[in-house]
Amino acid sequence: MNEFHSDELNQTKGNILVVDDTPVNLKILTHLLGQRGYTVRQALNGKMAITACEATAPDLILLDINMPDMDGYQVCEYLKQNSSLSEIPVIFLSALDDVLDKVKAFDVGGADYITKPFQALELFSRIENQLKLRSLQMQVHKKNMLLQQAVEELKQAQAQLVQKEKMVSLAQMVAGIAHEINNPVNFIYGNLSHISEYTEDLLKLLQLYQKAMPKPPANIEDLQGDIDWEFISEDLHRMVGSMKAGADRIREIVLSLRSFSRLGEAELKAVDIHEGIDSSLMLLQHRLQGQSQRPDITVIRAYGDLPKVNCSAAEINQVFLNILTNAIDALETPSADEVSNPKITITTSLADGQRVAIAIADNGHGMTETVKNRIFDPFFTTKKVGSGKGLGLSISYQIVADHGGRLSCDSHPEKGSTFTVILPVQHQTKLFDDLVPHQISRIVS
Repeated sequence: MNEFHSDELNQTKGNILVVDDTPVNLKILTHLLGQRGYTVRQALNGKMAITACEATAPDLILLDINMPDMDGYQVCEYLKQNSSLSEIPVIFLSALDDVLDKVKAFDVGGADYITKPFQALELFSRIENQLKLRSLQMQVHKKNMLLQQAVEELKQAQAQLVQKEKMVSLAQMVAGIAHEINNPVNFIYGNLSHISEYTEDLLKLLQLYQKAMPKPPANIEDLQGDIDWEFISEDLHRMVGSMKAGADRIREIVLSLRSFSRLGEAELKAVDIHEGIDSSLMLLQHRLQGQSQRPDITVIRAYGDLPKVNCSAAEINQVFLNILTNAIDALETPSADEVSNPKITITTSLADGQRVAIAIADNGHGMTETVKNRIFDPFFTTKKVGSGKGLGLSISYQIVADHGGRLSCDSHPEKGSTFTVILPVQHQTKLFDDLVPHQISRIVS
């Protein structure tokens, strides 16, 4: 599109290309327009005109109709089919005075039509009118572009706020569930040791009775045979052990829930990154288990020795959850060549003493270059309608950036994908909570 600015018009009055196969006409028009302050270029035929436009687009074209090889109508049609030249206003300047000629000129995209011989003042007036219209069109186009950009930024900010509110609600719910489960589990867990001790005492007592009364009364002997005493004494230990293992598992889940939610910890704190990853994996445990279309997903933890990272634990945990969910989705994507050994590898390392690196890799089918280039765009998704809104990775990218870090993706078809999070050990920039309202106020104002 021809870039035209009103302030430039006031200074140079515009660049005009005059196309006419008669040298005398070119000389007269060039002289008249030059005196009015316009920059004038000349073309003796249609092909020269097109070449001149493609080299440097003019602000307006004065175009004769009757020319050899390529007439004015053909030149105008060619220009209107070229997206970079189609917006240039074309004024036909011709001795043809028939109504049909004028109609055809407008049909092929002409902006105005002046009949030869012309009056100079009329020519100047029509030229200035078209240039003003063009200037206004460019101003409207520029404002429309700015408005469209503002709308897109507002949509992104709104989506981020909605997603953040969802995560806050999820954190509140998770924290509430963890609290409600934790209390009764503590009762169970605290009493299991006493039950185990009491059971041992009762079993010892019964064994002493057996030794003291090798020949018990008939009714006791009958009951002893009916309840399979030998089996009960052996199985009771296993039952207590199973109950303790189950209670331990519930306590681990509760701790993971509390670690993930980090309710009330939006401010910066020194955080164990590995703890956040493990809590996210715990929440996704049900999705890692084997399903009808695939076996269990193996998770390999290659953790390095990391210092605690100064960050918002709840937000960084959300990033890990989003990336891990994306990796699981990739391993569940239907394909002609199913992944026989689905695997997610999590590698952490200290990059340079000041930053930590967390790489989450899957051995799925990978992404094309086109998809990879758009993976962090808001609302972009390759999933079925209703399966995702395309916000998880976009928001994750924003969260990491707001922590002064970087989120990148390396992926190739049939070679899996690796998402790498780089975070500074000491946080230097404002948090996501502070930036989103600032973005909205900037867009609105």
